[in-house]
Amino acid sequence: MEIVRIPTERLKALIGEGGKTKSLIETKCNVKLDVDEDGEVRMTGESADIFFAKDVVKAIGRGFETRDALRIANDNYQFELIDLKDILKNEKAITRIKGRIIGEKGKMKSEIEAATESVIAVYGYTVGIIARLDTMEYAREAVMRLVDGAEHMSVYNYIAKAKKDILVSRLVE
Repeated sequence: MEIVRIPTERLKALIGEGGKTKSLIETKCNVKLDVDEDGEVRMTGESADIFFAKDVVKAIGRGFETRDALRIANDNYQFELIDLKDILKNEKAITRIKGRIIGEKGKMKSEIEAATESVIAVYGYTVGIIARLDTMEYAREAVMRLVDGAEHMSVYNYIAKAKKDILVSRLVE
C-alpha cells in the first residue's frame, strides 16, 4: 500500500463525476484507490502498478487534466515535479518565476510544450512536467533555465534547437 496526499481542492478532479475518473485510473493502472476528504489517497495493488498510479494521482493533484496524467501509465512517458520552494527564497520570487515560466498570455509555457511534446502545469509552489522519455530532459532544462533567470529569447533559442535535436534523434532510430 502507498499513500499520497493531494490538495483537497483537487479531489473533485481525481474522483470525477460519479467516480468516473477514479474508476478510470483504477482500471488503467490496475490499482485500487481509497480517497478521503482530507486529500489522502491510499493505493493498493502490485508494486509496479502502484509506482505508475502514484505519479498519475500526484499529477492530477498538481493541476494536470486526467487525460494528460494518464499518459504516465504508458511506459514511454514520465512525470517530474519541481518544487519551487526548494529553489527560491520567498513567495515573491516564486510568483515571479511562475510568471516567467507561463509567459505573456501563456506563450512561453506553450512554446516549451510544443517543442518538447510535453504538458506543463504550474500549480501552487510547483511546476509539473509530463513528457516522453526522450524529451523530458529538454522540457526540464527549459523550465530550469527560466528558474535560473535566463532571458526568454535564450530559452526560445534553446527549445528551437531542442526541437531539431528531438526530430533528428527520432529519424536516426
